[in-house]
Amino acid sequence: MRLGFKMRDDDIINIPIARTDLSETEIMSVLEPLKSGWLVQGNKVKSFEEKWKNFTGVETSLAVTSCTSGLHLSVVALGLKPGDEVIVPAFTWISTANVVEHQGATPVFCDINIDTFNIDADLIEDLITEKTVGIIPVHLFGLAADMTKIMQIAKKYNLWVVEDAACGFGARLNDQHVGTFGDTGVFSFHPRKAITTGEGGMVTSNNSELSIKVQQLRDHGAVMSDLQRHLGAQPYLLADHIHAGYNQRMTDIQGALGDKQMDRAHEIVTERQKLASTYIKAFKETDFLKAPITPESYTHGYQSFACLFKPNALERGKDIVTAHKLRNEWMARLQGRGVSTRPATHAIHMLTYYAEKYSLSPMDFPNARIANDCSISLPLFHGMKDFEVKYVIDAVKQTI
Repeated sequence: MRLGFKMRDDDIINIPIARTDLSETEIMSVLEPLKSGWLVQGNKVKSFEEKWKNFTGVETSLAVTSCTSGLHLSVVALGLKPGDEVIVPAFTWISTANVVEHQGATPVFCDINIDTFNIDADLIEDLITEKTVGIIPVHLFGLAADMTKIMQIAKKYNLWVVEDAACGFGARLNDQHVGTFGDTGVFSFHPRKAITTGEGGMVTSNNSELSIKVQQLRDHGAVMSDLQRHLGAQPYLLADHIHAGYNQRMTDIQGALGDKQMDRAHEIVTERQKLASTYIKAFKETDFLKAPITPESYTHGYQSFACLFKPNALERGKDIVTAHKLRNEWMARLQGRGVSTRPATHAIHMLTYYAEKYSLSPMDFPNARIANDCSISLPLFHGMKDFEVKYVIDAVKQTI
């Protein structure tokens, strides 16, 4: 069962930036917990976690309410406290910095590599101070950050690493899946992601002691879950709570949906890569759009198809303001043709809260500013039809 496209009176096809594509089996899977009467975190979540663990090749996977909550659980479990500093990319979704801010710590922004949109690992070391305790690299849009260099820096300065892998499903570096390099990795199941449970996330780790703490913190700090207690010898006795934890548990309804989608995980990744390949080939000769790149030894998962508008002009130092204005006008023309686009994401240091609190200006992180003002994501989603891809390509070329 798929949500179809619609036609307008002038035969313009409406193509969204993303569209959830669920099979009938996946849709019906949510009825199982509803019929069973066990709706909270249970066996469906456990099965989802097991399949995620096997797909990514990690030791433990723990389902949570969102990627943001998973990042929060991770930094709490690692002991982040007021006065600490954590290095984060300047260009990413705001959650990456917010989880640091919520602990009373300071997010220290690092500029990005404009070719990959990821944190520039060559700039990290100069940002480290005696207050630095960790790094949160982000695998933006399905491309891994330079985890080889980041982990070398972390080891040198005894820093923890939490991978923000919200977009990282299917992303690999040297055939190692993201979310398995650092102390933890955290994935998102928002509807724009390849695997979705509406809202939800997954925390991965190869550190068993850390995983146990995250598991307890997500469940009010309890030493065992409701399901474990229910199936145990004394279900009538409440569990001990050894932390002041949180309620960040995934429901079995969500777990059932994610569990069934994982049965076609490889198919979903392969299809997104095929769609991206078609776009890249079509835009190869254009000088107004720089398509995503995949460096050697990297595997791109293509959570989205994020491009850079007017790259040649930007490289020559031309006016970013003009390029930004032209990009917005072009996005409006594409919208008029029924093709939805978005800026790739935002530069956090340009958002009001962080700009005002830390007295930051847009050009403090010039590449992040360029990405903020001149990036554009085109529609890409599992279940996208060939004629829809062709329509987007034609619209891009004709409206420019």
